[in-house]
Amino acid sequence: MSGSSGNGAVTRSTLRQQIADALRDEVLGGRLQPGQEFTVKEIAEQYGVSATPVREALVDLSAQGLLEADQHRGFRVHEYSVEDYRGMIEARSLIIEAMFVAIDEGRQPQQNLDEPRIAAAIAGIRRRGEEAQRAAAAGDLTVLIGYDLRFWRELSSLFGNPYLADFLHRLRVQSWVCTVQHLRRLTDLRGCLWSGHTELVDALYGRDTAAARVILAAYNADSIGLIERLAAG
Repeated sequence: MSGSSGNGAVTRSTLRQQIADALRDEVLGGRLQPGQEFTVKEIAEQYGVSATPVREALVDLSAQGLLEADQHRGFRVHEYSVEDYRGMIEARSLIIEAMFVAIDEGRQPQQNLDEPRIAAAIAGIRRRGEEAQRAAAAGDLTVLIGYDLRFWRELSSLFGNPYLADFLHRLRVQSWVCTVQHLRRLTDLRGCLWSGHTELVDALYGRDTAAARVILAAYNADSIGLIERLAAG
């Protein structure tokens, strides 16, 4: 009996995560618009599942700042302001600066890997960056977001505190949601999207944090400038 109950809990937990991931993709893809409202019942019917894992998934996404819960109406997609975006950039920068400091102090990657394994991990991260750059050059926002999130998650996990890496991932998801809400107004994104991933990972692998800081500062300035222009226009 206990084994059956445990399997049911695992299945529900997995379903909860799958629904949360699917809805996050809907928001990141712009298919769920800022301010759009929906109920647990509507989402449950859309995915053909019971209400319980849907409600749990929506609560999870609300805790991550992607949705807002309304006691009477259900849920709505959170709409971020330019000021919100500036705050996200500032918070992201503080976390990444902690990673730079760790590198400056000569700390080893969190996994305590030997040099060949570090090189292999960096090669994988760099491939993620190359794919992100190709997507940015093509103006393919959906593909870019996927590779960009993986790039930063793996990079920060390798060089930084794993708890801060988790927080950085959450911030990057939020900032992409905010960015998407503005970028979807453009019909051609080529030339608008940051593509300095390989430069950054090469600088960090070479422990050149001065160059990494310059790359990051330019990235942040360009991102904020773009969002401000789109919001104003």
